[in-house]
Amino acid sequence: MAPFSIATWNINSVRLRIGIVEDFLREYEPDVLCLQEIKCQNDQFPAKAFKKLGYEHHAVHGQKGYHGVATVSKHPLRDVSSTDYCGKGDTRHVHTHIDTSSGPIGLHNFYVPAGGDIPDPDKNEKFAHKLDFLDEMKRLKAVQSSVPQVLVGDLNIAPLETDVWSHKQLLKVVSHTPIETEGMHEIMQLGGWSDVMRQHFPPEDKLFTWWSYRSPNWDESDKGRRLDHVWTAPELAAKLVDVSVLREARGWVKPSDHVPVIARFAL
Repeated sequence: MAPFSIATWNINSVRLRIGIVEDFLREYEPDVLCLQEIKCQNDQFPAKAFKKLGYEHHAVHGQKGYHGVATVSKHPLRDVSSTDYCGKGDTRHVHTHIDTSSGPIGLHNFYVPAGGDIPDPDKNEKFAHKLDFLDEMKRLKAVQSSVPQVLVGDLNIAPLETDVWSHKQLLKVVSHTPIETEGMHEIMQLGGWSDVMRQHFPPEDKLFTWWSYRSPNWDESDKGRRLDHVWTAPELAAKLVDVSVLREARGWVKPSDHVPVIARFAL
């Protein structure tokens, strides 16, 4: 039996980049794809394109021009819900249940606020919002009502020294500051989450999922960060087969600045 695969990708406008999304789905055929920053309202989501490729089940939580998350699946999605973190009305989260041959799993799809440029909550409202968002995420449990959970998405934090191109140079840069990385570790510890990307790729190895648009020679300079994550309940982590980070996608035509991550499980 083929592994059950879950992909996550900050697409930075699904309508603008539907072509490369279709190419990705044709080649890699994940069971489920979680998208962030879809940047469209629900009725503007290109549902027909996904259905043509066999992804008939959609959980879309969008808004005009900003943010937005969507989970598309070959398998039925049930109990779809979303949480309005920090009560700002932003569409940054959607949760679903999926029935697998090993039983149901829950799937969280997140787009955590980037946090602006100044890592000081007193001077930067966006950074304060990000920290508040992380505080609210500390309630999330890896097992809810006896159902093991998966949490994926653009979490906008690179927690390990090897998740950034230069730990020393980025210590005071939003996404790698101690207050953010410690907040992420606390979410994981309190919730009982396993970082399955770092289960597959040794923590001492550099691992990136994002390269800035501002870097014209992104591949050569390789100043990346690991901002996209896959966490699971321990019982699902024990069933991990492998993880792929599609670095080459950063060089596709009209790319996102993030690349897809695919986690495969023996379910």
